[in-house]
Amino acid sequence: MPEIKTNITSRLHYIKMGSGPALVLLHGFPESHKIWRMVWEQLSQAYTLIMPDFPGSGGSLLEGETSIEQMADCVKEILVNEQIEQAVIAGHSMGGYTAFAFAAKYPELTKGLSIIHSSPAADDDEKKQTRLRSIELIRKGGKSAFIRQMVTNLFPDSFRASDPELIEAQIQSALETDENALVNYYLAMIGRKDQRNWLENASIPIQWILGTEDNLISYKKILVFCIKSGVNFVSLYNGCGHMGMLEFPERLAADLGSFTEYCNGHS
Repeated sequence: MPEIKTNITSRLHYIKMGSGPALVLLHGFPESHKIWRMVWEQLSQAYTLIMPDFPGSGGSLLEGETSIEQMADCVKEILVNEQIEQAVIAGHSMGGYTAFAFAAKYPELTKGLSIIHSSPAADDDEKKQTRLRSIELIRKGGKSAFIRQMVTNLFPDSFRASDPELIEAQIQSALETDENALVNYYLAMIGRKDQRNWLENASIPIQWILGTEDNLISYKKILVFCIKSGVNFVSLYNGCGHMGMLEFPERLAADLGSFTEYCNGHS
């Protein structure tokens, strides 16, 4: 379990697994590298997986306000430490925002982007206000109530009925995240750059993983972005919410694998 020191955090923790072309998996909110546990065995058979913990999650320390762009810088430092010249970058939700920031800032390191239940658009005013209300609740001691409601809402009703133990495990994992980190992540998302203009000029392949039952990010709103760049792969998961790596792990692993193979065969 490697750890490195950067100018953003004195302890940046990540997992390296497997061998072959590099595939970086970026977790969302409020998660850690463990969110990929149901896909990493299959993917590591063909690829070198790099799975960071963003500052404040898992084994990484949050030592000051950290933006989405600084999270992208953390990914870059890991690739430098591992002497990886290029990688496919896959990001879930907040990790997707970080993936866009990484590709915009470090195009020479990016072979392709896989955007999993995420968007290139910045928060609109309504979304910003919703996040600010959540921050207020967390700061007033409502972390547990916030996490329980928020995580439950990531899954569709059908999955809640069939897999309540998995959802409870995800809630307990999310509760391990410190209040300050939760607030920092929301502030980072509120302040992130809009990447729609970058997307229209993107020359790398982009994969889009969408769920028809996603309560956080409507697939219909994302579909309009899926034709903006030159090469797009679109997978619509029927009956899936916001957590494809837990709801449809075998399909997601297969889709990530075929996309990574394409990126490395058409570089």
